[in-house]
Formats: sequence, structure tokens, C-alpha cells
Amino acid sequence: MAFLVQHGKSRGTVAAAARERKPRHGAKAAVTRSPGKPELGRRHLAGRLLLAACLVAPVLCICAARLLSPLPSRVSSGDGVYLAEEKHVSSEDAEAGAGALNSFHQGIVDGHGPPGPISPVPARFGADLVRISPELDTQVKNSNDENRTVVSNESGIEGKTISSGKSGSPPETSSMDFQQSVTDIEVSKPMSKIYCDDKSKDEGFPYARPIICQMSGDVRVSPGSSSVSIIMPMQQGVEGRRVRPYARRDDSLLPLVTEVDIRASASENDAPKCSVSHDVPAVIFSIGGYTGNFFHDMSDVLIPLYLTSFRFKGRVKFFITNYKQWWIQKYKPMLRRLSHYDIIDFDSNKDVHCFEQVMVGLFRDRDLILQPHPTRNLKGYSMLDFTRFLRHSYGLKRARPLVLGEEPSKKPKMLVISRRGTRKILNLRQVVAISRALGFDVTISEARGNLKRFAAMVNSCDVLLAVHGAGLTNQIFLPAQAVVIQIVPWGKMDWMATNFYGEPARGMNLRYLEYHISEQESSLAQRYPRDHMVFKDPMAIHGQGWNVLADIFMTQDVKLNLRRFRPTLLQALDLLQL
Repeated sequence: MAFLVQHGKSRGTVAAAARERKPRHGAKAAVTRSPGKPELGRRHLAGRLLLAACLVAPVLCICAARLLSPLPSRVSSGDGVYLAEEKHVSSEDAEAGAGALNSFHQGIVDGHGPPGPISPVPARFGADLVRISPELDTQVKNSNDENRTVVSNESGIEGKTISSGKSGSPPETSSMDFQQSVTDIEVSKPMSKIYCDDKSKDEGFPYARPIICQMSGDVRVSPGSSSVSIIMPMQQGVEGRRVRPYARRDDSLLPLVTEVDIRASASENDAPKCSVSHDVPAVIFSIGGYTGNFFHDMSDVLIPLYLTSFRFKGRVKFFITNYKQWWIQKYKPMLRRLSHYDIIDFDSNKDVHCFEQVMVGLFRDRDLILQPHPTRNLKGYSMLDFTRFLRHSYGLKRARPLVLGEEPSKKPKMLVISRRGTRKILNLRQVVAISRALGFDVTISEARGNLKRFAAMVNSCDVLLAVHGAGLTNQIFLPAQAVVIQIVPWGKMDWMATNFYGEPARGMNLRYLEYHISEQESSLAQRYPRDHMVFKDPMAIHGQGWNVLADIFMTQDVKLNLRRFRPTLLQALDLLQL
């Protein structure tokens, strides 16, 4: 500008000198017209305005950059740009925005901007115009990447921010001056709840229902003190209680099942400190009680455990009280399918385990029975579901029995379960002989030894024959539509036979037959006279309690009348023809 002003003054001086000279040798004198005063004033005003514009333009650029730099941080993606508020800007919008900024910048250069090179505008929408140095841009980017908020899902209780200081503090001139620093984020803790189902009896259930307590929120399991603590304000009126986590309620069980103490803590300071946190639920149950008997293993533990935990699809932790390693090993295929984690010995573990959901005890239905229920069986599992679960657990391949006539040369297989103690079949050889004569391929076996091997044997059969007792529980391994024949001892055992094995068989889609022996077929005929109440009034024996009933009726053996028993075998053959 100064150059232009000086140049203008020089032009005026030269014009004045020309007016004073005369033309040489008659040549035409150059006509030089001196500008008037108004025109000279306009030129001076234009020069001053141009000088002011050049001075103001850089200031405007800096202000624009300052206004644009606090725009929300963004993360580029293949489809465009994502703003921090999680609003998506498409690639077209981003390009349009960048073009608008470039046009704005080019307008300054083409119009009244200063001459010389101009720093390029970043191609990203909302880019920081203050960032001129590539080194500064890299430093700010690294700082943003290393400040992340991590919410812990291990216990689901709280989350904290983890910030890295590797890159150090960015320069004061960077856009970090405009970004809000990351602070700790507090995730609200879930409300703690506890509910215990302790109905003594309900519809169709023949005896007292076991207690099961469900807890959610901040729950801490302390095996060392046989306790479970749930953190919740005491004003909610929750009182501690002691629970025996065994899926049968019986006074005889008191010394056989370890109690678990459930405590309500007013604050974290009143509860044991976590040493291990888990992101899956926990189920605490006992394998004490009557376990060791196959019927009770299934009805009191494994079927209730299936009902309680199968919905978690293996993502659940088991804590077992009255721990027995041999029992765990025996049922390992089932336990592995129900939980993908190592089982914790509740009697010896010393850690404090923290969970969001804990169940103490197991849901159960009637013995070897599962049916829909609004609280105990929300998923509507059936015994058919359970038998499919067993087949998968033990690799049992047969899903249906032989149909007579389907393979003319093949005989239906019958498994007769023998007993060593009480309720033996005294004339077993004759029973086997008549069965073979009718066309059965008969196998005799005792329900002992390797469970997987015995389960495969049962699954290979079409008919299962046994006297009332735990051996009949093996019907769970039969293919659907197979036949079960229960020999019912003397002594009005109808209710026990039907409810313990008859109804469960029907629930497993098995074909069920009963053979009730006569008093002459019972070994009791050699122990008691015919006018004894054992024969005249068996229900009077029942009225004296389980111990008396077990000492008399559960200790008898049977000797089948083959002529009387033969129609039952023929009926089994008929069922296999359907």
C-alpha cells in the first residue's frame, strides 16, 4: 500500500515537470492532463480502504477458526463422520461442508485477502483451523485416543474412568483447550432385592416344598462363613434367615444338609470385601440329604438343578455344599452341560465372591415330574426336555424303540433290573424264560457301576422291567414310546407306584404298565399270618409313618405267578406294535 501511495506521488511530480517543458523541433507537445482535486481525493480514500481491508482480513480468519474449533469431536468412518453426540453425518454432507469452508476461505483470498501462500483448509467437516502444525495435530489425536472411559461389567456394580497420560499435556494453542476433560463416570448400582419362596405346601404337591431364596443387586457369597450377604438398607425390613439348600423338605434331613446364612447388610462396610467378582449368576445347592440313591439324585438334585439353571445356557456358577467328589464325578456330563465353569466347594473355599444374582436352593416340582408353573417353571420345561438333555449329555442315540414287524428278524430288547437287597424277584429265571418264549431278547443287569455305560444299555432297550424302587428311575434313559413295566409290591403301594414312577413315565412319553402282586406272591406271606393287619388293613401300617411302612412293605421280595403275569408281557408286545 505504501508502495502504491509513493508511486502516485511520483506520477504527480513528473506531470508538473512536463507542463513546464516545451516541445522540441516543432513536434507536437504531449498533452498531459493533471487530475482534479475531487478525483485525487477519491484515489486517496480507496487506498486507505484497501489498506484497512488487508489488515482486517487475517483477524477475521483467526476469529473464524476460533469459532469453529470447539465443534464436537468426531471419529471418521468409512461412511462419513460421526459426531460425539452420536449423530451421523453422511459422506456427501461431509464433503459439502468441507467445500463450503474451502469456498469461504477462497473468497477471502480472491477478494480482499493478503497476497502470498495460504494454509490449506482441512478436508474434514468441522476441522480445526487453528491446527497448522502436523506435529501438533498428531499429538492432540493421540491424547484423545488414550483418554477412554471403561465401565466395569465384571460385577456390574460401578464403573470408573481410566485415563492414560502417555502423551503428556498438549500445547496451549491446540484444540484440547476447547475439549472438556474426562471425569469419573458413576454407574448407578442395581437395586438390591430378595425373595424367598417358602410355601409349606401348594397345589398337588404331596409334602412340604423346600425354600429357595433369590437375590439380586450387590450380593456377596462367603463360603468360609457359610453365608450370603446382600447389601440393602435395613429400613426395608429384611431380616436374615438360614436356609438348607436341598430340594426336599423333611425333618429327617436336618443333620444331613448344611445351612446357609442369608444376611442383609446396611452398607458395603458391613459386608465382607469382594475378592473375586463374577459377571454370571450363582446357584448354591446341597448334595447332602438322601443323595447316593439314584432316585433322590435325580428327584432332589439333578432335575431341580436343570429346572433352576438350564435357562442360563451354561453361564452360571455352581456352589455345592456337603461336597462329595465322587458324586461330582458320577454326574459330570450333566453338570458340565449346565455350567461351563468349575464347581466351587462351598465347604472349603475361602474367597468372597461377588455377584449380581444369586439363588440359594433349587426350584423343584414333584418327583421326576416337570410341569408349567408361573413361578417355579417360567420356561415351561417338561420331562421330555429333560430326557433330551440327558441324551445329549451322555451321547445316547436312540430316540424311539423298535416297532414290531419293522425288522422281522429283530426281537424287542427287554432289560430286567435285578436287586441285591430287598424287593428281589425270587423266581427271576422263570420270568426271563417266559419272556424269551414270548419273543423278547432279555438282558438282566443291576443298576450299578459306570452310569454312562448303564445309560447306554437302557437306551438300547425297548422294554424296562423292575420291581418298585430306585432302579425304575433309569426309565429316564429310555427312548420315547418305550414300555415300562413296574411290579408293585403288596401293601397298598398304588399311590407311591403311580406318583413316583407311573406319572413320570407318562410325562416322558413312555408307555407304562403296572403289575400288582397278590398277597401270595409276596414274601410277607411267610412272615405274617393271614389275619394280620399287613393283609387285612395295609393302610393302618401307612398311618404309623414312613419308618414302619419301610420296615414292612419296603423289605418284601416277590415271587411272580407266571400265569398271572403273562398277560402283562403280552400287553407290552402289543404296545410295541403301535
